[in-house]
Amino acid sequence: VQLVESGGGSVQAGGSLRLSCAASGRTFSGYAVAWFRQNSGKRREFVAGIRWNGGDITYGDSVKGRFTISRDNAANTVYLLLNSLKPEDTAVYYCATRPGLTNPYSDEYNTWGQGTQVTVSS
Repeated sequence: VQLVESGGGSVQAGGSLRLSCAASGRTFSGYAVAWFRQNSGKRREFVAGIRWNGGDITYGDSVKGRFTISRDNAANTVYLLLNSLKPEDTAVYYCATRPGLTNPYSDEYNTWGQGTQVTVSS
């Protein structure tokens, strides 16, 4: 399977973006999909996760109430809506998959996309 992220960009604080993670080669059925983010020199941070059946939705503490993860079965795509963006949300955002349930541990995800840059200016 290949994962391709898109939708990143540069916005001002308070703005919004919608990131997409499209899978090719197989469907997400039976898998969990998560978004992580990483700034240079920092560890990858769990942002949000969802099981492909739509359940088991979880968010990192720093984004709860501002970001929303969702999926489109027909398009085989997972989305991350980023609202009320802050400068500290600036990072490269990655999507990743693992069989079964979501969890916040990046080492347990075995397929990753190439990442998409989100830059938030104050």
